Amino acid sequence: MNTKGLERILRDQREELFATDYSAMVTRHEETEINLDSRLAQIVIGVRRCGKSTLCQKVLVQSKTNFAYINFDDESLASLNGESLQEIMETLYRIYGSFTHLFMDEIQNVPKWHLFVNRLLRQGLHLILTGSNANLLSGELATHLTGRYNEIRLYPFSFSDYCKAKGIDTSGMTTKSAGLLMNALDTYLQQGGFPETTNMQRQDKYISSLLTAIISKDICQRYKVRYKKTLQQLANGILDRFCQEISYNSIQADYHLKTIHTAKNYVSYLENAYFLRLVPRYSFKSIERQTMRKAYAIDNAFVTNHDDAMLTESLGWRLENIVAIELLRRMEYDTQQLYYLRQHKSYEVDFAVVDRNKVTQLIQVTYDFSNPKTKLYNREIGGLVKGSVATGCTNLTLIMMTGEPGETEINGVTIHRILACEWLLNK
Repeated sequence: MNTKGLERILRDQREELFATDYSAMVTRHEETEINLDSRLAQIVIGVRRCGKSTLCQKVLVQSKTNFAYINFDDESLASLNGESLQEIMETLYRIYGSFTHLFMDEIQNVPKWHLFVNRLLRQGLHLILTGSNANLLSGELATHLTGRYNEIRLYPFSFSDYCKAKGIDTSGMTTKSAGLLMNALDTYLQQGGFPETTNMQRQDKYISSLLTAIISKDICQRYKVRYKKTLQQLANGILDRFCQEISYNSIQADYHLKTIHTAKNYVSYLENAYFLRLVPRYSFKSIERQTMRKAYAIDNAFVTNHDDAMLTESLGWRLENIVAIELLRRMEYDTQQLYYLRQHKSYEVDFAVVDRNKVTQLIQVTYDFSNPKTKLYNREIGGLVKGSVATGCTNLTLIMMTGEPGETEINGVTIHRILACEWLLNK
């Protein structure tokens, strides 16, 4: 690419950046995690279109920081390579003048990007980066930046963010506000929280194209996957069975893959692209933690709008999926991990929050607990009690869409019953 063409692209990106009214954007909790004064690279990672760019731009613009910007996800820049980066810097200085901070969007699209980032850090420039591939960023960051970065994970809108975007009163102090709040949660269960879809009448085409971009750009191009159609079918199959254990043997057989290793690779590609999150079974056996896993969609919009989606309400699983992603969103420390408990034919607990190998909370999720029959009561309450005995954890929570909030005392332990709406809003 010639210098004049590069300058035009970067000027167009700058014009689009500063034409946006960031005061109208939703303020998200993750904004506080970006430290513009730090000498560490600030790296925001997450699925495509979850709001990474907007988050960084909003923080930079509102802080009145003197910064420059380049978006490497621009197809016009696809031909750039590692050797082009010096020319990019020269062009950025020409457009922006002197700057103290550099925001580089979707940095993983540039070959040998980590070498360039290392050099800029040594020169004292403050860097803000985004990326859509967990393995690429985390792997290369750990190898080449050796701790000189602050990783910020971003998901699509939480329910709290969603309510802010929709202008929903979350106090629930009146009959009307309480009803509208529940209506918003009903919609969120179905449509999810991708920021650009919150005010769309129909989001199916948007989500379908997003899924295609993830499969094509973030997986097939990156990992040189030859059988794109097979990967797409596998992805759709996992979304049809969300919140359930995956079997690599079944995946290999169902999609006629040559080896189980290929099946594991395909699933790992989907996870690395933030298409899904895998939650392992809690076990002292390493092999069980590595092979027994439940798959959760990164957002309920994928469940609703993927190709050949099963037309089923599955409200209980939809609520469980939202809770899983919210738990991952709330994890503040690297020492925290999310698991599920299952003792064959005895009991199951949806989620176990673990910190430094100690179970700190057990959580069950159920849709309707207003008049629980014996089987439902034993499954949810009994599962928590048995899980408490097995792990020694006494912090037990039952999250329900409908039911009577309060506490259940049983076998010497207390189970906190809380409405999903209240829990999701962190009340």
